[in-house]
Amino acid sequence: MEKIIIKNFSITKKFFFVILLFILSLNSEGKAKENFFEKAKIMFDENKMEDSKFLFQRNIVFNPKDAESYVYLAKIFNFEKNEKEERKNLETALLLEPKNEEALYMLINIELEKSNFSEVKDLSEKFEIVCSKFCNKIDDINKKLKDIDAKKEN
Repeated sequence: MEKIIIKNFSITKKFFFVILLFILSLNSEGKAKENFFEKAKIMFDENKMEDSKFLFQRNIVFNPKDAESYVYLAKIFNFEKNEKEERKNLETALLLEPKNEEALYMLINIELEKSNFSEVKDLSEKFEIVCSKFCNKIDDINKKLKDIDAKKEN
């Protein structure tokens, strides 16, 4: 009888050990995800664009729904003058987080550069609804819209 109890105790002990290892691995993986984003942001702030791009992309591998990583990648592609990749990352960020006002504002600027009046108008209406941090940019957008309108009249 003692052998059965000892054997059951041994199995139970192993089971708890496996569960403990599993929980610890989840916790360390979560820290790794956060580390990639934080390290990438530091690199970005230091203008180390290639290194930060790599880390933001790596963060997306571990956390594909992180809209903020896509926004930062868009900023990097803007710096590199790669509008196609910039737009792609902004659109992805907006799919994940439709109220991301920074992504909306950056997309509005792309459309302003192209003088795409109708798209700017649609995006700026959405922007006015969701803005909280970038509300001071609404006047700037409206001024640029008026400039585009004035150019069309001439």
